[in-house]
Amino acid sequence: MMSSKKLTQLCVTFWVVLLFCQGVQSHLEVGFYRNSCRRAETIVRGVVRKAIHRDRGAAAGLIRLHFHDCFVRGCEGSVLLDSTSSNKAPEKESPANNNSLRGFEIIDAAKTRLEAKCRGVVSCADILAFAARDSFDLSGGIYYDVLAGRRDGRVSLDTEANSNLPPPTFNVYNLTRRFSEKGLTQEEMVTLSGAHTIGNSHCNSFTDRLYNFSGTNSPDPSLDPKYAASLRKSCPKGSTDPNLEVPMEARTPTISDVNYYKDILAHRGLFSSDQALLTNPATAREVKSNAMSSSGWKKKFAAAMVKMGQIEVLTGKTGEIRANCRVVNS
Repeated sequence: MMSSKKLTQLCVTFWVVLLFCQGVQSHLEVGFYRNSCRRAETIVRGVVRKAIHRDRGAAAGLIRLHFHDCFVRGCEGSVLLDSTSSNKAPEKESPANNNSLRGFEIIDAAKTRLEAKCRGVVSCADILAFAARDSFDLSGGIYYDVLAGRRDGRVSLDTEANSNLPPPTFNVYNLTRRFSEKGLTQEEMVTLSGAHTIGNSHCNSFTDRLYNFSGTNSPDPSLDPKYAASLRKSCPKGSTDPNLEVPMEARTPTISDVNYYKDILAHRGLFSSDQALLTNPATAREVKSNAMSSSGWKKKFAAAMVKMGQIEVLTGKTGEIRANCRVVNS
């Protein structure tokens, strides 16, 4: 009899194949490097596994990097580019990223190993997609097949990050519209929001909810009072320390599970955008559904990540294969 884990992987693979057969970004394919760099995905997974072993929080950082890459200019590695004399304000330095992106050194390590094995073959954009998949799997999620064949972009602008990334203050209408602009449904928006089940947030991303919600000089009334009191202890009023952080989900902050959705139902969503999912009947139903089915959410998350990973990709002869993920080729 087929194990539940193998059945889950088969179901996710089915959705990947279905998307492929429908002609969604048909230049991408599962096993893209099978002939040109056979061990590419294994190498990336090994690097990610070691990184998560050293720091369990690395998984959240890598998933977030992939999301932030795909939502700005598409999934073409622009989030990885450093500031240079010719590009002084890349995405990673945008106020929208709040100096909170992490995992760049893990992508660098994977790229170094891949260049030693298969020089000039594996794109940084694909490394990001593989690393995000492995992070989800190794943090308690599930494994899913990744369509690959992306190439790397040559432009990275902080202004585009500001205008494309959804801030933590968005309501359901704005979240739905922003995800729709990227070809993602409202259901997929709720599903992908579940990535907030792991990782940390800087206090300055949500302190208005604790002390001055909507200019009222009062806490957000949708916050559970005990949870709000706990957050105020970790994020004191008037603090200027930009490094203060709290877990996105306090009970299992390094495990990809459905406690995020359970917290929303208990009015313990950290961001306004998290708690806002209860204000709309359709998104509230999705929250309740996900909270009741861990395996169901994980399958939907995997499928949504596959779909997100196809946003405005560069393939064929467009873009390049960077030798160093932090700078465009000379």
